[in-house]
Amino acid sequence: MAAAGTGRSRSTSKSASKSASKSTSKAKNPIVTPDEVKPAPVLLVVGAEGVLADRAVGNVLAAARAADPETEVERMEAAGYLSGKLSVATSPSLFGGGKVVVLENVEQANEALVSDVTTYLKDPAQEACVIIRHSGALRARPLLEAARAINAPEVQCQPITRDDEKVEFANNEFRRGGRKISAAAVRALVDAVGNDLRELWAACSQLMADEEKDRIDVDSVERYFGGRVEVTGFKVADAAVAGHAEEALVLLRHALATGADPVPLVAAVAMKVRGLAKVSAAGRGASASMAKSLGMAPWQIDRARRELNGWNEEGLARAVMALAEADAAVKGGGRDPVYAVERLVLTVAQSRR
Repeated sequence: MAAAGTGRSRSTSKSASKSASKSTSKAKNPIVTPDEVKPAPVLLVVGAEGVLADRAVGNVLAAARAADPETEVERMEAAGYLSGKLSVATSPSLFGGGKVVVLENVEQANEALVSDVTTYLKDPAQEACVIIRHSGALRARPLLEAARAINAPEVQCQPITRDDEKVEFANNEFRRGGRKISAAAVRALVDAVGNDLRELWAACSQLMADEEKDRIDVDSVERYFGGRVEVTGFKVADAAVAGHAEEALVLLRHALATGADPVPLVAAVAMKVRGLAKVSAAGRGASASMAKSLGMAPWQIDRARRELNGWNEEGLARAVMALAEADAAVKGGGRDPVYAVERLVLTVAQSRR
């Protein structure tokens, strides 16, 4: 593919080359998921989410070996790369067979690797597959752009940090494994081990391997991971908004005792209360159509509507006022940030009817 394109560009006139260059710069290289990716002369695996990047590389290797069990695989660390190794690794073998070269941590590339990959991308070997794995950092970004310019397929492995994305990831893991799990069980699993995606992936695998039930439920999650739920600002906010003052204070004090800072704790409560206020003021309507104007995801709007049960305008106004006071207090305007956040949580919980 890339070599054929190079041959045509050499045979055209200068004006045609300029036109082709402009066209190429506007073209977008194909974006594929870790589960969709297949071997190609050059592949990009970009992003800092190691679980997704590992899966993408693993799927390419599996597909290559399924097509040719004699496929040779060579992994090269970018920082310690020696000049000429890429050319040797991608050269045709006397005994035939496919080749896959995985360039690891290309964001740490030394000058030798940058030079060799830049040259290689001008005429990639069609019988080999070179995987460029890059965290997305600024260093060595020109190599990514050069690979994109020849339309190398790209797997984007960006960090999964949002709660709904983790829930979706876990659901997909169980679908991949052919297992069923209740929505409540997925929620409990993410609460228990969701801080690290690799740990969440391992937990999903463990449940599928060890749990014999046809459908995994909350009891199963509690049995394996029940003691590992970590207290975060969002759990404190959930309890306060639900009107559970005692629970919210217990969670808050545990969070503070384990090193949580009052500023992000107030921010978590603020996000929750302001979301309720925005959804309350917006009235009824389809969540999808309201999402953009409210700056919220449809699932956040649906959840806020459920949580608004028990709230009125007076209670929301009181909570918003308490937020303003607490925010100022924890950012230097008060003498005791811990007292300020405790008072906020108690006020919010008591503002619900």
